[in-house]
Amino acid sequence: MPSVLSRSASPELRASVYQFTVYIPGGVASVFLGIWLNEHGLPADQIGIINALPTLCLLLLNIIVGRIADKADDWRTALIVISLASALAPLPLYFVSEFWGILLVWALCATSNGLVAPVIDAATVRMTRRNGTDFGAVRAWATVGYVFAAAGIGLLLNVLGSGAFVTLYVITVVARAALAYLLPRFRAPAPKLTLANVPEPVGQRSRLKDSLQLWFVLPLVAFALVNSSNAVIGSFGALLWHQNGIPTYFLGPLLGIAAVGEAILMFGWRRFGGRVTARNMILAAALAGLLRFTVMAFNPPVEVLFLTQTLHAFSFGMGYFGVVHFIANWTNEANAAEAQGFANMLNMGAAMLALIVFGVLVEHFGSYAFFYSTVTAIVAIVCVLVSLRMRPPKSLVG
Repeated sequence: MPSVLSRSASPELRASVYQFTVYIPGGVASVFLGIWLNEHGLPADQIGIINALPTLCLLLLNIIVGRIADKADDWRTALIVISLASALAPLPLYFVSEFWGILLVWALCATSNGLVAPVIDAATVRMTRRNGTDFGAVRAWATVGYVFAAAGIGLLLNVLGSGAFVTLYVITVVARAALAYLLPRFRAPAPKLTLANVPEPVGQRSRLKDSLQLWFVLPLVAFALVNSSNAVIGSFGALLWHQNGIPTYFLGPLLGIAAVGEAILMFGWRRFGGRVTARNMILAAALAGLLRFTVMAFNPPVEVLFLTQTLHAFSFGMGYFGVVHFIANWTNEANAAEAQGFANMLNMGAAMLALIVFGVLVEHFGSYAFFYSTVTAIVAIVCVLVSLRMRPPKSLVG
């Protein structure tokens, strides 16, 4: 079957099949992990540390892995290796039950899992731009996979309990590793010009550090700040809602509805996305995050939570598209994964800080801890506005 599909299916279809699996392990963890840890007797501040350590590892590894992926014969090779590593990493979870053991093993699991997304996204956006196809329609399947995991598999929490977490997680990462072999080759057959249509001088190789000017970095920092609150939802949302009396059968759908809105935005992106500049997408994400997380701070009823969760389509989906296109517009194919890794490094740094601080705030203030996200959203808005003032976009690519 793999050989038949790999011969007959388009590169976009094969990439979509793999994209579907990218966030399924994370979706399972979003529903199950916090409650699983809590049932092992771990308090919120320790849960914050367990979720934060992998972000520190990713902070250190993303640039390096991106650089290695860029130098490989094709990004496909790197994705197969990373997928296999992430399939092996969770097996020791069956044998640990105390804080230090869980901390170390989960750090390995989440780190190897987190290396997948920036490489597949950098590869996919280049491939679809070169082929004239729709990146959004391919990337949206990753969100569909998250919906399947959070809203679908998440319903098993009410049936099987959190004890099923490890087995479900192992199944999902093993399936993803198997499907990695279906991936197409992503690279262009010959070197291409930058997507900003600026030719590279003869004999001079484009380097990531050449792009790291303040106007370029600020929008990436802005999205990292907003996305750190999305990470908080993934790590603490289900646990906090559960402790505030939300029935367990609502937890998966609450996480899933956020991804449904994101998927709708991505599938429809090609119809209107070209009318919005990349940095304005990030600005819209910051504004949506400001509204979403400020409302959540007041511990609203479940009906309001469903509404605020739909804002994830903008606080993550639109902001993420803004970052991917912003990077693609101003970097070279020779360092595409490295540049995406740099953005992911900023995301991990902001998420690590948020998870540690939020874990402490939850212990003392409960849902009011979300005011931390209000502050980061305001800072993100300022970052984008400063970048636009320093270098206004010349066209809809900026």
